[in-house]
Amino acid sequence: MDHPAPLALYIHWPFCVSKCPYCDFNSHVRAQIDQAAWESALLRDLAHEAAQLPGRRLGSIFFGGGTPSLMPPTTVAALIAAAERAWGFADDVEITLEANPSSVEAARFADLAAAGVNRVSLGLQALDDAALQMLGRAHDVAEGLAALATAQRHFTRVSFDLIYARPGQSAAAWEAELARAIGFGTEHLSLYQLTIEPGTRFATDAAAGRLQLPEDEEAAVLFEQTRKITAAAALPAYEVSNHARAGAESRHNLTYWRYHDYAGIGPGAHGRRGGMATMRHKKPENWMGAVARNGHGLVIEEPLSPAMRRDEALLMGLRLREGIDLAQVAAQAGAGTDTLIDTAATATLAREGLIARAGDRLWVTDRGMLVLNAIIAALVPDR
Repeated sequence: MDHPAPLALYIHWPFCVSKCPYCDFNSHVRAQIDQAAWESALLRDLAHEAAQLPGRRLGSIFFGGGTPSLMPPTTVAALIAAAERAWGFADDVEITLEANPSSVEAARFADLAAAGVNRVSLGLQALDDAALQMLGRAHDVAEGLAALATAQRHFTRVSFDLIYARPGQSAAAWEAELARAIGFGTEHLSLYQLTIEPGTRFATDAAAGRLQLPEDEEAAVLFEQTRKITAAAALPAYEVSNHARAGAESRHNLTYWRYHDYAGIGPGAHGRRGGMATMRHKKPENWMGAVARNGHGLVIEEPLSPAMRRDEALLMGLRLREGIDLAQVAAQAGAGTDTLIDTAATATLAREGLIARAGDRLWVTDRGMLVLNAIIAALVPDR
């Protein structure tokens, strides 16, 4: 009998300590938070999800969102303990917390490790002070690297992220910055191209001509350069933007990309369980009110159609270097394997060297990753 894949739990902490020019959660900046009330509400929301997913084991927990490293370590410990009671942990459970690399947050790392966190993801974002200022970050490079050193002392696994394809960034400058980043010896790097989200300050600046990103051709050069340098350093890309040593991939994010079940609690958190889509109220006050009334913060809980499950599985799975197992996607979507992808488009893309296939395994090549969205659009049959 097949056992279901380990469950993932996402805990969203919505509050930030400062506004960010490329984030749409700026309304969640708060000076004061009733920590006891928030801990109680999160525990109730968690208990509700646990009741919907009995008999599962947790493979990972991820504390994300605004500034979860400013969540009291006692609350973190309480949520971890409640999750273990509800589901039980896999032997190698991964418990990650996102953190900004400030001295204030780094001072909490020892207590967070004692609370049960065993992996931290640091938002360094750049190793250049002018770039950090442009990105609207409160820390400078020195403070960020001090936080990284503290994280490496307290956590068994450390990842950090950098943003490239910034305005005016040359290939030589990015190569030097990336080489420096690799030199810190972490097992995982998340390397993202700078993108503009609607409704942010960056979007306004771009529309007014005050912010100019590299042209597509320049960004493509930086993308290929990134994959070449990280592969040579034994940190190959296992997903479009994520790089890791063998065995150090983010188990939590792999749950998403492999389209397995995950529970999401807290304001704005999404989840997938048994072919159902769940979403919590996004506004913190609305979420709190829903938890008080209903014992959970759900605003959406609805079944996904086979076509939607197929599309989501393809969209997520083709981001991975390993690609997808078509038979598994068919089972997840409740559809026949022959209906999943456009066979003519598959043959054309394979001839062009953009995808490859071996039996039921289908993956996007390194060259194809440059045009991943176009490949997915071509593969999915018209509905």
